[in-house]
Amino acid sequence: MLCLVMHIAPTGAALGAFITGIDLARPLAPEGLAAFRAAIVAHKVVFLPDQHITLDDLERLTDQLGGRRDTPYVKGLADRPMVVRVLREADAAIGFGEAWHTDLSYLAAPPAFTLLWSSEIPPKGGDTMWSNQAAAYAALDDATKREIANLTAVHSAIGPYGAGGYYAQVQGKTSMQFAPSAEAHAEHRHPVVIRHPESGEKILFVNRTYALRIEGYDAERSARLLNALFLHAVSEPFRYRLQWRPHMLTIWDNRSTQHLAVNDYQGHRRDMYRTTAVGTALEAA
Repeated sequence: MLCLVMHIAPTGAALGAFITGIDLARPLAPEGLAAFRAAIVAHKVVFLPDQHITLDDLERLTDQLGGRRDTPYVKGLADRPMVVRVLREADAAIGFGEAWHTDLSYLAAPPAFTLLWSSEIPPKGGDTMWSNQAAAYAALDDATKREIANLTAVHSAIGPYGAGGYYAQVQGKTSMQFAPSAEAHAEHRHPVVIRHPESGEKILFVNRTYALRIEGYDAERSARLLNALFLHAVSEPFRYRLQWRPHMLTIWDNRSTQHLAVNDYQGHRRDMYRTTAVGTALEAA
């Protein structure tokens, strides 16, 4: 197993750090794993350049970070159902993850971490942006903090993955395979403000893709509050934008971030592999 000697260089933005001095083609020793996990939690998203890993390595690291889980309604590889190939061919009109979201917040226990490894990137464009949801919460005014302290939001995958949802409508315009389903209409509830289970931070936990409404509010009041929170949560001061490099592994804490894939590389190919690590039910702050 690999004894860890990490070099951590924070981005200087609201979140993110580059980590070097580690080769994830080898398993992490227990003490190294603990330090590595702590770095992810502290910096929210970490970037590891020049990781010449295999899918076996990717899955093993995911297991070390809590265990693999599937991505409902998105088809994984035939021989590795827990690995999603995030592919956009040069002639595809639509990519994947091109709106602000927190992965799988429509589940009762969303993933703790997401891992994304770049196999092929376009010559320009194809960046990913993240937003720090602990910083977003901290920057709210006191009146809003009081209002949302005990609120619950209803999350669902109906918009992207429901029968007749977005990906059902654009099949044939993407390079990926989706499985829209009536099961995506299911709803799960999460506190609007969660307590991070590892850092203890208060986190704003609503996103435009999956949060449908505030429980107990009428439709107008719910929409007004959610729209204000959606806009605030991804404001420029909380963001970092990554320019990918080939063979870079990026890992983000899904509980404390939102992210978005930038659609600005039409006519070029982008090929990546993604796994998600099992999380737990989220508790109110």
